[in-house]
Amino acid sequence: MQRPTTISLRTELYSEVSSIVELEYASELTLDELAQRVASSRRQLQRAFAEVGNTTFRQYLTRVRMDRAAEMLIRSDLTVREIAHNVGYRQPAQFAKAFRRRHGAAPSDYRSAGRFSASFENVDAPVAAAA
Repeated sequence: MQRPTTISLRTELYSEVSSIVELEYASELTLDELAQRVASSRRQLQRAFAEVGNTTFRQYLTRVRMDRAAEMLIRSDLTVREIAHNVGYRQPAQFAKAFRRRHGAAPSDYRSAGRFSASFENVDAPVAAAA
């Protein structure tokens, strides 16, 4: 069983690093760099992500990037290549592969499906109000 201070420290580390990732997800973030920024060790951050977040740093970073990409696909007219670059990927093919793994569809298909369902939501709203 872990000591309460250990749990508290790891929770704080996870929270601090998660906040950095949420703001700087497009940057080339590494576990070593983040450990240095939060005055911790690489191993402590690995433990924090495993125990508090039930994930790895790499999985967390990818999840944040893919979720931001999904928002951009639906809400912007940027190309898939531009979105890939905006969320930190140099290679659109690697981005597409990661996106498909996370969301179950290619970025362009996800965009089409998202806009299609959004157009139905917009069509239903005025009809309901008029009735």
